[in-house]
Amino acid sequence: MPSNFACPSCQSRRTILRDTGKKAGAAIGTVAGLAGGISGALSDAITGAEIGTTFAAASTTATTPFGLVAGSILGGLSGGIAGCAVGAALGEAVDDVILRNRRCLDCGHTFSVPHS
Repeated sequence: MPSNFACPSCQSRRTILRDTGKKAGAAIGTVAGLAGGISGALSDAITGAEIGTTFAAASTTATTPFGLVAGSILGGLSGGIAGCAVGAALGEAVDDVILRNRRCLDCGHTFSVPHS
């Protein structure tokens, strides 16, 4: 897909976004969010079991294996989604400011587009 940005090396308009930082940030954020979500879900389940046991209200539902697994899966998914969104946004900012985010399809030159 051609763009409006000409390659500074060969002046071709056949350039594409690389999105290296965005892809890396999304991947790292997903893994970190997944781990944090699972960890948080498990710690909440354990705390819930302790509270339920203390008050004898929810001790059977808080300690069932299915509840722990379901909570871990949902916690991991929600953490992964949030981590992916935050990581992608951070990576996009890195792409715009630091990395050479465009590549010419004709000569292979990578370059940044100056901000106006």
